[in-house]
Amino acid sequence: MAHTDALDSGLGVTPVPRLALTMSFPAIVAQAANASYTIIDRMFIGHIPEVGNAAMTGVGICFPILLAVTAFASLIGAGGAPRASIELGRGNFKKAERILGTSTAFLVVIALTLTAVLQSVKRPILYAFGASDATIAYATDFITIYLIGTVFVQLTLGLNSFISAQGKTTVAMVSVLIGTGASMVLDPVFIFVFGWGVRGAAAANVIAQLISTVWIVLFLSSGRSAIRLRPANIRIDRIIIPVLTLGLAPFIMQITECLINVVFNVGLQRYGGDDYVTSITIITSLIQVVGVLTGGFQQGIQPIIGFNFGARNMRRVRQAIRMAFVTQIASATALVSVLAAFPGFFASWFTTEQTVIDIVTRMMPIFVCGWGVFGIQLGAQCAFVGMGQAGQSVFLAVFRKVILLVPLALLLPHWLGVDGIFIAEPISDATSGMVAGLLFLITYRRIRRNLV
Repeated sequence: MAHTDALDSGLGVTPVPRLALTMSFPAIVAQAANASYTIIDRMFIGHIPEVGNAAMTGVGICFPILLAVTAFASLIGAGGAPRASIELGRGNFKKAERILGTSTAFLVVIALTLTAVLQSVKRPILYAFGASDATIAYATDFITIYLIGTVFVQLTLGLNSFISAQGKTTVAMVSVLIGTGASMVLDPVFIFVFGWGVRGAAAANVIAQLISTVWIVLFLSSGRSAIRLRPANIRIDRIIIPVLTLGLAPFIMQITECLINVVFNVGLQRYGGDDYVTSITIITSLIQVVGVLTGGFQQGIQPIIGFNFGARNMRRVRQAIRMAFVTQIASATALVSVLAAFPGFFASWFTTEQTVIDIVTRMMPIFVCGWGVFGIQLGAQCAFVGMGQAGQSVFLAVFRKVILLVPLALLLPHWLGVDGIFIAEPISDATSGMVAGLLFLITYRRIRRNLV
């Protein structure tokens, strides 16, 4: 019965535009809830009396480590879920369940390894990532407690993708909302009532992720899930290899985002000081709001592409890909336009320091002006991952961050000062967007020829 329910989700029969919007809405809500962990933490921390600015900067220094942790969850979740979706399209439910079980085993192993390694070297890493003597204590306090919950972060983010892959995006949305609700309640209590400061924010995050993990594991182990998490499948298996190859692109996108944050923080500390590090913390927090829509559309549309690609229904694949490009480009353009129009207003959510608000007001419009074109790459990535085209996804991820953005962020400040770090972003965004569009046209034509 569970297997029949998976096919009844409409992935192969419901009109694609309606299905894409229906599946994307709960995915967007889930993305918003997921992003709110970081955003809510920073908003509360930034308003701690007397030390809020330094505390928020310290937490911002930790962000590359948080990105690294979530990148490993994406390696497994974003690689395993599309593979499972393709197998569902082929009617191979047992293989889909093997993928789920093996992915779970790897998530736990990765989490334990990351916790041990990062706890042992956290202080030198934080200094290397741009912490100053004024912010290191806050960064250390936050990351020490946050890392205790690494296994919950891995399982929540990694396994929730397998719920979306079945077309059950509403359940995936609830999974995240449960944790977010807990975080929103616990954050002000731990930070202000108990007086735990940044440690309270981290503790609230750990508890919230634990609650989400329990919910997700219980669902995947139940009869309501089309692919069951069975104890016999939770083991190391060679089936992880195609999962890793497909998940490599989202992993590289996130791990290189970690690299970019480090380059930005270190460069801004060198050329501008703590106020500039605080400003990029605020800007990247607001950019996460853009990622809510783009990431939500990707999570909603990608299973449609994967399922129908597995079923060789290229007409529906083509319709879903068209929806991917339209939604990614439109949502990215609309949201960054709002951020660019009212940067000072949004900056005031996080800080009352006028110096920092002025920096955000000046640099936000520059930082985001390439995102409309970058929407092309987001659409292409959604299509490539959905069709299992790992190589193209990896190339695009490396091209934007490693080949373009890192060198530009390192070189431009020599001539343009601190502004050069912000200017590097739109140049790389627009360039990689155009390259992604060309690569997609070439790849999609080749796939269609091979299927004829």
